[in-house]
Amino acid sequence: MTQPQQDSRKGLILINTGPGKGKTTAALGTGLRAAGCGMKVLMLQFLKGSWHYGELDAVLNFGDNFVLKQLGRGFVKVGGAETDPEDLKMVQDAWTESREAILSGEWDLVILDEINYAIGYGMLDPEVVAKTLLERPEMVHVILTGRNAHPKLVEIADTVTEMREVKHAYQKGILAQRGIEY
Repeated sequence: MTQPQQDSRKGLILINTGPGKGKTTAALGTGLRAAGCGMKVLMLQFLKGSWHYGELDAVLNFGDNFVLKQLGRGFVKVGGAETDPEDLKMVQDAWTESREAILSGEWDLVILDEINYAIGYGMLDPEVVAKTLLERPEMVHVILTGRNAHPKLVEIADTVTEMREVKHAYQKGILAQRGIEY
């Protein structure tokens, strides 16, 4: 393994994927670290939108340095005639906003939360996403979250972390806990 250069700086593509808990939470942690270092962070949530998550309130303390937007309606039905055209439109609009943010250079870190689901559900073309990621300004970092990251995105990513569930409180009948799951 080669040693990193002390002064080497470059925008990274990171993916948090896998069936385990913590993909969004890990991205938020990285966003918090970045904001603490004076970086501007934008988190765009592709499918979330129907619940009020604690992180929505937490990032308000950062003002314009950590902006979080929910761009979906929540859980979506996918497949054939079940896919709601409104959900498709919302994903396309979310992608348009994401692409503009990534290419603008205004943000140091752009988090695309649950984008892997939108791609996996066939609502967004992974080639279009990959093209934008490769065209981004040199110092823009991007994190993509969600299960089943597309192989094309895994290929171009600098760091890929797969969360693996060992056990989960749901298996004991314990419901989602405020402040932990949402």
